[in-house]
Amino acid sequence: MTKVKLYTLALIRKEERILLGMKKRGFGAGRWNGFGGKVNNDETILQAAKRELLEESGLIVDELKQAGILKFEFLGEPEIMEVHVFTTNQFHGTPTESEEMNPKWFPISEVPFTEMWPDDILWFPYLLKGQKFSGYFKFKGHSEILGYTLEPVTSDW
Repeated sequence: MTKVKLYTLALIRKEERILLGMKKRGFGAGRWNGFGGKVNNDETILQAAKRELLEESGLIVDELKQAGILKFEFLGEPEIMEVHVFTTNQFHGTPTESEEMNPKWFPISEVPFTEMWPDDILWFPYLLKGQKFSGYFKFKGHSEILGYTLEPVTSDW
């Protein structure tokens, strides 16, 4: 049986801009991404999302809205990554570089998809128009999508 590991991903919007971070080390290094990571055993998914956002960007948020759930399978890896995607446009603080991420604002029209995970270009449109979504991506390595499903979600989580 395949093990499922919980992760979070938070994306901050401000008017017609979105905050992304250049991953400096570890999984996904060298790619622009949202802010997030593993959910610890002693915290909820929402608590983990807020903690990771603070650790990686220096931003504090009171509220995050769940935007989507994405599952990732990497060939040869023993676990499925279940990523809970959150978004907000309300935050406290100034984005600050951390050991793991270097944050930068991008105009919505200039999201750097060629420097992001290859699945982002597929689900980002749902996020940007405020449509909840659910998806599953099967990867070979970290750059080749072998197959996927992606659909809008109309119910509450």
